[in-house]
Amino acid sequence: MRKQRGFSLIELLIVVAIILIIAAIAIPNLLRARIASNESSAVASLRTINTAMISYNSSYPSVGFAANLTTLTGTCTGSVLPTSTNACLIDTTLAAGTKSGYTFNAAGTSSGYAAWASPLTINTTGVNSFCSVSDAVVREIPGTVVSTCAGTETPLQ
Repeated sequence: MRKQRGFSLIELLIVVAIILIIAAIAIPNLLRARIASNESSAVASLRTINTAMISYNSSYPSVGFAANLTTLTGTCTGSVLPTSTNACLIDTTLAAGTKSGYTFNAAGTSSGYAAWASPLTINTTGVNSFCSVSDAVVREIPGTVVSTCAGTETPLQ
């Protein structure tokens, strides 16, 4: 008799089946971890916007709060100084409105502001939307895309 070399088809199919079972268990956990990471990044970005809005209001009290995110950004290097239209308080990625699977927006007046973040795709890039108003408390809005922030939503703990 000849000695068998290599693996039989059945042995290879068993190995492939085991790998597929492991992947079926691991992939949903990976997706949930990515969603949690995106949501954590969105909350941190809203806190950055809160800090920038408060700093802007302190620096330009006659203006009030920044009208939008682009007012909070800018390129202040060397001899270029911050202004009320080019405040240099947040990075350009956040000011562009999309970061880590979320879209960001803000609106300010002389007396207050609102900032909000919504997932690009519900249940894929994020599950919850978040918002914040002049009290700088980040609030959670479960399972929906928001286009404004009333300040009556559930505060995060």
